[in-house]
Amino acid sequence: MMMMMHRRFSLNRHAGVRIFSVISFGAIFFTYVFVTRTLTSNLSIIHPQNQTFSIQHVKLTSYSILKTSTEITQQTHVFQEDHHHDDIVKPPNHIAKETMIINEKPILEFDILKSTTLTRRFKKRAHQFFKDGCQVRFFMIWISSSMRVFGDREFIAVDSLFKSNPNICLMILSNTMDSRYGLQILKPLTDRGFKVQAITPDLDFLFKNTPAQSWLDQVKKGKTNPGKIPLAQNLSNIIRLAILYKYGGVYIDTDFVILKDFSGLRNSIGAQSASLSGNWTRLNNAVLIFDKKHLLLYKFMDEFASTFDGNKWGYNGPYLVSRVVEREAAKRELINFTVLHQKVFYPVDWTRVGGFFAAPVSLVHQRWIEAKVDQLNRWTYGVHLWNKQSSRLRVEEGSIMARLILDYCVICNNVKYLHGNS
Repeated sequence: MMMMMHRRFSLNRHAGVRIFSVISFGAIFFTYVFVTRTLTSNLSIIHPQNQTFSIQHVKLTSYSILKTSTEITQQTHVFQEDHHHDDIVKPPNHIAKETMIINEKPILEFDILKSTTLTRRFKKRAHQFFKDGCQVRFFMIWISSSMRVFGDREFIAVDSLFKSNPNICLMILSNTMDSRYGLQILKPLTDRGFKVQAITPDLDFLFKNTPAQSWLDQVKKGKTNPGKIPLAQNLSNIIRLAILYKYGGVYIDTDFVILKDFSGLRNSIGAQSASLSGNWTRLNNAVLIFDKKHLLLYKFMDEFASTFDGNKWGYNGPYLVSRVVEREAAKRELINFTVLHQKVFYPVDWTRVGGFFAAPVSLVHQRWIEAKVDQLNRWTYGVHLWNKQSSRLRVEEGSIMARLILDYCVICNNVKYLHGNS
């Protein structure tokens, strides 16, 4: 008798938990729908064809961003960029030489720091690449080792970029992609007439007459400790600043899905998080949009060279742009610059990005996914996937990511994309 009563109590308890879970999930969903409608009412669509979300351009002197009464404070975290992916094409053997172990090999064994025939041709090749004109110049950076090759997730970024920006030029700064295997990876896009090319950078040329030059010289001479953080990460941080200072355009990381035309954006950085009052609390350097020789880029490079710390994640990247912008804003000396709302490039925090990869488990969840995709279509220019956290996640059928890939691809090799990286 006691056992039967205990079993009945247990069943009732579990049933109560299930009912509570359903009610809680439903409450969250309807709260989300309400928030979505409230936020949507405060935004205007300015381009009926592209459904472009109207960005409020706020000058640095106030260093605030578009806010709403429902804005939720996001936690501030150090951005840790990483890439983990499957091979599309096996890399050539020489890529293995690019693996560098700090304090075990000389810095100059890192191939991208060496002067070669390809690096010396960079200026001429860049001129040739851009000479016919581009709607917008885009840049990506791929500094890899034998264990890191340009995979499916990285290809999504390039694929979706050309879907929404078909008339742009994309230069991938990389000595490993500047090869036959790189050409083969990009061939599906170049065969369709899209202008994309991997070019080995000449760091001496790019850094010349900038604060980055002295930093590079000190690193090569062993007078600056590269630290525990992979040198590739900090090279990427400084190269993106130098290439935009030299040529102007848009730098974007390789862990994005691009949703909109960038041609209307200028001299901007996206907020990664904001306070309840609407002031940004953290910027991120995963997307940088600047005119050639913009003063703020020079200040970023000067900060990089003068305060470099190779032992702190994000210190020379997101933290750097955040502290420089805040400092310059306080002095009220900067003009022609905009901080964009976090939903433009960082609509999901890195702690929650896993939810974008999950298939719906109920009708309520399905409706939430549909509402979220609609929100992204309205407001977001590019979804940062936080590859450090998401690279090993499978893109499940029916998930937000699966929907975005289906809607924003050119090649649409969705079978590969949906399987993700194992």
